[in-house]
Amino acid sequence: MNKIKWIYGILLAALTVLWFFAEQPWTQSYNFFQLRAVVVDYTGFIAMGAMSVAMILAIRPAALEPWVGGLDKSYRLHKWLGITALSVGAVHWMWATWVKWAVGWGWLERPQRGSRPVIEEPLQKFFLEMRHTAEFVGEWTFYVAAVLITLALIKWFPYRYFFKTHRFLAAAYLLLVFHSVFLIKFSHWTSPSPVAWVSLLLMAGGTVGAVLSLRRKIGLQRRALGVVETLEHSASDGILKVCIRLPRDHWEGHDAGQFAFVSFYGHNGEEAHPFTISSAWKNDGLLRFHVKGLGDHTTRLPATLKVGDRARVEGPYGCFRFESNKPQQIWVAGGIGITPFLARLEELIHHGSATGAVNLFYCVRNPDAAFIENLEQLAKAAGVTLRVVIDGRDRRLDAESLCTAVPEWKDASLWFCGPSGFGHALRQGLVSRGFEAKHFHQELFEMR
Repeated sequence: MNKIKWIYGILLAALTVLWFFAEQPWTQSYNFFQLRAVVVDYTGFIAMGAMSVAMILAIRPAALEPWVGGLDKSYRLHKWLGITALSVGAVHWMWATWVKWAVGWGWLERPQRGSRPVIEEPLQKFFLEMRHTAEFVGEWTFYVAAVLITLALIKWFPYRYFFKTHRFLAAAYLLLVFHSVFLIKFSHWTSPSPVAWVSLLLMAGGTVGAVLSLRRKIGLQRRALGVVETLEHSASDGILKVCIRLPRDHWEGHDAGQFAFVSFYGHNGEEAHPFTISSAWKNDGLLRFHVKGLGDHTTRLPATLKVGDRARVEGPYGCFRFESNKPQQIWVAGGIGITPFLARLEELIHHGSATGAVNLFYCVRNPDAAFIENLEQLAKAAGVTLRVVIDGRDRRLDAESLCTAVPEWKDASLWFCGPSGFGHALRQGLVSRGFEAKHFHQELFEMR
């Protein structure tokens, strides 16, 4: 989390410093309309920079995962940049539009302009002629983008509609690129201005991302087609176990703790949902997922999904890989958050025992007896100490009870997967007792 905060801050600071040193606004004085031009120019540059990077992150570039700490962190950064683009874009729109309205209403008096020089250079003349069109396109595209970004931030807006409407942002972005190209100062394009070159580079990357999104080609090279081989539904905890068989040469393998985007053909428009892979890779083409009915799509799956249905799997993604230089590990799973630990247990069984002590806390509300029995067998075979914490029967797991159960907690790395509120409380409690925050690993499993 701290890593993406630094990336976010450095990115915005770098864009700001770049613009200020290129424009050097402190070297002259301004009247109101000159100040307006400066603010509009700066906010437009920052808003498009943030939106361009957000669009690049939207294509799920695998090369950036290690830098940001996993795709989950990348999506969180994508969200922050989207909010930034909307907020700064709103300021840009207000200074660009409200001032025009104020002049039209007679609240402000436009300064008198002298005669404009005759422009003979064809390209510059073309850019000048396109300004009005670019302003019109930018204004109305901003309204559309503002609605789409706002919908993306509303949690209760159904995922299946979010999935469809969010793609329209790619088209809106391309229109905003058109707007920006013609409204960036022409002198930036004709002289070696860093503002123009950085804008061009970011908008080129964002354009590639937008085109891939519109053509539904994101993650194309990481997709594999398979068939649902087995299904098991537990009525007690509402979890559906899905096993998908993939051609072995179509899947590069995965590490325990990683996840994939899965879509089932004929189900809910084939839109992909992220699920943690709950099986270790044994080079046999078999992937297992434990799916909890938490939304419309996942709730319907037990009744609609059938053995033999086709599935598309894209991945693997994520950096929740249990890599640590600490001599011990503590795993905490809340409900369906047990899935990455199931994969890791299998991995330890098939590829060797853990090098240090591992304590697994499984916190569950409605335990399934058969599942608990299987989990106990896996933990025993992997040499992992299992503690099942049942809500309503046992004391709720918190920092105090965890430290009591594992006296060597300061010499361990902690891996958490479960409800975000639970993880935040546990992290804060441990850090307040002296636990190093960098050794608390948690996926931000929110893709919007």
